[in-house]
Amino acid sequence: MQPRSVSLRTFLIVVGILTVAFVIGLAGIGRIEITPATVDATTPQYRPQEFTYITQEEGPDHPDQALLSNIYEEASQSVVSIQVRRSGARGQDSTQGMWGQGSGWIWDEEGHIVTNSHVVEGAADIFVTFDNDMWAEAELIANDSQSDLAVLRVDAPGGMSLRPLERAAGLPRVGHYTIALGSPFGLENSMTLGIVSALGRSLPVGNPRLVNRYSLPEVIQTDAAINPGNSGGPLLDLSGRVVGINFAIRTEERSPLGTGVNSGVGFAIPIMVAERVIPALMEDGAYRYPFLGIAGRTITAPVASALNLKSDVLGVQVNRVMQGGPSSEAGLRNGDIIVSIDEFEVRNFEDVISYLVMQKSPGETVEIGVLRRGRNRTFEVELGTRPEAESNESALQMIDSAEAIGIATDEVSDEIGRLERRSARGGIRGGVRVWIVTLEGDEQTATVLVDALSGEVLSLEFDSGN
Repeated sequence: MQPRSVSLRTFLIVVGILTVAFVIGLAGIGRIEITPATVDATTPQYRPQEFTYITQEEGPDHPDQALLSNIYEEASQSVVSIQVRRSGARGQDSTQGMWGQGSGWIWDEEGHIVTNSHVVEGAADIFVTFDNDMWAEAELIANDSQSDLAVLRVDAPGGMSLRPLERAAGLPRVGHYTIALGSPFGLENSMTLGIVSALGRSLPVGNPRLVNRYSLPEVIQTDAAINPGNSGGPLLDLSGRVVGINFAIRTEERSPLGTGVNSGVGFAIPIMVAERVIPALMEDGAYRYPFLGIAGRTITAPVASALNLKSDVLGVQVNRVMQGGPSSEAGLRNGDIIVSIDEFEVRNFEDVISYLVMQKSPGETVEIGVLRRGRNRTFEVELGTRPEAESNESALQMIDSAEAIGIATDEVSDEIGRLERRSARGGIRGGVRVWIVTLEGDEQTATVLVDALSGEVLSLEFDSGN
């Protein structure tokens, strides 16, 4: 792909055409802003892992005007504006089609540029504009919707040299100053200042129309103004290093175009996630996430009350174990309460997600500690590869009779003694398809009602035969 440079006059003419189309709705030309997702973030109460944090000794601890100006002048040379044509057949008139706009930044001297996956999703053409107004057509190397990251590649136009941004070696702390660079509402080379207002957020990512979307852990929350068009731009510390990639906002306000606007709560993908994902996208075209094959919920006060658990029981209740998945093969059951993973205590579901995404890879083994019917048990699970969100529907298939008998047996084995006979028949109870499992032991007989979809034990009865 040959780079294409353009004079400032020609570039302004093209921009003028797009602007007129945007403002007055010129027939046949449309322009839309790519909006960061409006999201609901989950707040973990406990973070068991040890992370590297940026210390004040590594850089300035307070911004002044000279420092901010210097950071802007240096970093803006590495930040780009991204224009995306989403639809319409490519022809001589490159202004035709629906246009979107986002931000990005230079990853290395080879021309790799990092942005958000949602910025370039469905792109027919991608153009990158540099701070000196020169531009080039970009090639999409790969994107990953599960981290909302994408990698582009360009050939530097006009012989210009590409200056990658320095990346931080760890997380900022809450209260540290942050700088967001990008093109909010198409206003290129914009800079906003704020602080890290929280760490460890967990946000769902990917197409919101898909069920069973995955969550991205360890997200940085900042009050630096982030708006539509900032997506994919860098979040910097006071040393000008990238600590995150801006990708979402939490807002109740809408612009006249229907896009979300800044309400003081923005989110950035932590740079340590990018350090794992981006190299894999460049080398392999994809990033493989580890997978347990379970769905669950954090043990909150209402959940604990409903389950008659003591107030000191913390962890994750397993609501569904995917048939044939890693956890199912290892012996985990619906209703288990995960209390640890390897040597780390688990207090909420975000702990599990964060540990897997940040520390583990498919094929590795983790030790899962669970609480089952008041007893502590340990299972070794060989992690699989996370499937795409669309394929999660396979987790909703009915369990078979053998699986239902296994679940029921594990539930009541201590009460019925030596098992002499077992059977299962299908039925419907309260509109729910179930397996009715009968287990005859040398001490008593148990009848166990097992949800045929989730595998949850709905009820059990014992008959001593007297």
